[in-house]
Amino acid sequence: MSWPAAWRLARRDLSARFKGLRLLLVCLFLGTMALTAIGSLTAAIERELTTRGAELLGGDVQVSVWQRGLSEEERRALANTGVLSEGVRLQAMARSADNAVPVELKGVDAAYPLFGSLTLEDGRAVRSPAPDEAWLSRDAADRLGARPGSTLAIGTANLRVGGIIAAEPDRLGEGFQLGPTVIVDARLPAAAGLLAPGSMYRTKVRIALTGAQSPENVGRAFLARFPTAGFEIRTRDEASPGADRFVQRMGDFLTLVGLAALIIAGIGIGGGVTSYLDARRGAIATLKILGATSRDIARIYALEIGAAALVGSFAGVIAGVALTPLLALALGGLLPVARGFVVDPAAIALALGYALLVALVFAAPPLMRARKVPAMALMRARVSPLARDPMAAAVVAAGLAAIAALALLSAKDWRLTAGFLAGAAGAFAILAVAGWLLRRGAAGLPRPRNPVARAALANLHRPGSATGTLVTALGFGLAAFVLLAAVQTAIDGTIARRVPARAPDYFVLDVPRDRVAAFREVVRGSDPRAETQLVPMLRGAVTAFGPPGRMIETASLAEIPEGGWALRGERGLTYAAALPEGNTITAGRWWRPDTRALEVSVDDEFAEAVGLKLGDRVTFGILGVERTATVTSLRRIDWQTMGFNFAFILSPPVLADAPHNLAATVDLAQGRNPAPLLQAMVRAFPSSSVIEVGGVMRQARTLLEQVGLATLAAAGVTVLAGIAVLMGAIAAARAQRSYDTVVLRVLGASRAQVLALLVAEYALLAGVLALVALGLGGIAAWLVITWLFEFDWLPDWGTVALTLGAGLGLVLLFAIAASLPLLREKPARALRSL
Repeated sequence: MSWPAAWRLARRDLSARFKGLRLLLVCLFLGTMALTAIGSLTAAIERELTTRGAELLGGDVQVSVWQRGLSEEERRALANTGVLSEGVRLQAMARSADNAVPVELKGVDAAYPLFGSLTLEDGRAVRSPAPDEAWLSRDAADRLGARPGSTLAIGTANLRVGGIIAAEPDRLGEGFQLGPTVIVDARLPAAAGLLAPGSMYRTKVRIALTGAQSPENVGRAFLARFPTAGFEIRTRDEASPGADRFVQRMGDFLTLVGLAALIIAGIGIGGGVTSYLDARRGAIATLKILGATSRDIARIYALEIGAAALVGSFAGVIAGVALTPLLALALGGLLPVARGFVVDPAAIALALGYALLVALVFAAPPLMRARKVPAMALMRARVSPLARDPMAAAVVAAGLAAIAALALLSAKDWRLTAGFLAGAAGAFAILAVAGWLLRRGAAGLPRPRNPVARAALANLHRPGSATGTLVTALGFGLAAFVLLAAVQTAIDGTIARRVPARAPDYFVLDVPRDRVAAFREVVRGSDPRAETQLVPMLRGAVTAFGPPGRMIETASLAEIPEGGWALRGERGLTYAAALPEGNTITAGRWWRPDTRALEVSVDDEFAEAVGLKLGDRVTFGILGVERTATVTSLRRIDWQTMGFNFAFILSPPVLADAPHNLAATVDLAQGRNPAPLLQAMVRAFPSSSVIEVGGVMRQARTLLEQVGLATLAAAGVTVLAGIAVLMGAIAAARAQRSYDTVVLRVLGASRAQVLALLVAEYALLAGVLALVALGLGGIAAWLVITWLFEFDWLPDWGTVALTLGAGLGLVLLFAIAASLPLLREKPARALRSL
């Protein structure tokens, strides 16, 4: 039979509503939709980060340094590479009438922006404001009660609001901000008294390269020329490293979730195809009696299943593309993504490839089993189940290998993908072993006296039993419920732990060392019960670390070790005579209060990550000067305190002579209004910067909640696939259940007894598998939370148990719903159809 002839028969057999193949359509639809939406949006964001790198960064290269400006020699070295735009970034206080607001002050020169366009709400494209005016973000204007033409004060300078910012081209590249943006002339911070020696500010120089220079080569050459100056270099290829990491991590996770949904749905596909072919066994037998060959049977039903797979997959693609505007709207404030529909051909092709491969792999065994069995065996399939086809195992193995190869080739992190694939294979193996043990265990148990219990137990191990398929389906379905609950509650636990509801009301930067008493007096005047902590604050970078004589230069590291975050750029540094509260010595000793030695105490987790030990040395680049200290103690830090926590605390002789100011936390009495203190601090310390902790906490909480929402939505797709699998497994066993029900009814069983038998069987299966699902889902959730997101593992096991219980309830509900039509079947009619 030719392919066109096979298609004519297949088309006549197919229902317009794909009756019998709807489960296959639903499973492929869910998985393809998830993969299309995730892949398209991730590709669009990565494309924006790549093509708009210079605009997002503000230049081809950015050179930044803390607490000082560039020397003339450094500036000349950069000017030889291209056009420069130099400015400063710092926290400051803006005042307008009776309002005082902590802001992120951004001083820019006349060349800003080198790329992109800074536009105002009135439609103007502008550059640096005049020396006596400022551009305000909408948030800053609203909080200050300001509008164009209003006046405000920053430091000792009075400014006019020249306009409200509509689009800031390098906003994403600036990173996490501690207040709304105010853009001023680059000379304003110094003129307003905000850049005194020791002040916490950052100089940023952006470069638009001339000629065909490589940004990476320019950056390396500059660092090689000034190795101890404390510069941090970024290029347009890493315009927003935080966003890059976030997009990659979330993209990898969501892609794997979509693939997991497809693989779980594949079990449902296998069950659905088995049920579909079982319902057509009479037609297959008739075709074989009329002369159809096994190849003809394979062609006809492969075309039917292929048509359904294509319809389900393409419907999933359309739905996935339709979802992208909603996802873009949700992420628009965090990441550069275009509004509207996102169509990425590569992501769509990948999603379709996965879907069709999964359909092939899981539909092949029942299809090949049916094509090779003689007609009379097909007729007896209900009482004599069809034998397995050895070739089906080879087809499944080849298909799974193709899926694994496609996943590895398309992955950005092949180790993560390989781990996922190994985990999925392990889960399948565990469930297969669980199914085998369950059958053997059921066969070895003594027969209960209750007839319903005896029949339910026998159903688990009798010939033709669907126990293996049901174990896999129930195991993955229930594990999906556990995964969803554990991941979501662990993220909620992280929010509660890392973003505490109670934190200091204010952080204050740049408190002059000679005005500590005045600062405390201002705080006490507002709230006599307020708690204040002041610590020295500097910025510095680790330039080398390790044993004496064998120290490793940080710049020579090809990759920062996992957990070695403190090696990236400059970090906050402090010194202390006594061990600060919230720190515990885990190794070594704290220095004497009167020590003259150069010593450093290091966070023990960081030390373990980079291999630092007692007696090793760490060299810090501080204001262009290198200072080396010996590691004399390791500390465990309580990061939940929301006070001052430093990875490095140095002995006073190391830093006391460096220009610096103090930083302070202010914690008011519970219920105290913080506004009067804010006004008083602004009047008494106009050059100090105040950070409202509440706003920072809200930002952090919002970011983590958005991660949780994305995870919930993604895991929800997996749960939907798991539910579809459960329904498919129950539907696939319906034909066998129909025959069993008729036999039991003929032998005198009542409808209530038959229903109790079916519910008892599923309850026994689900109860046994609940523990397996708890283990599988819990391990998967732990890997997602601790390895992928690097969050704390803090699930709410009560919620997890309730969710698993809800999954068990769904299983029983589906079992009852699937059994009700069987109870209404007339024995005489059913026997005549056999």
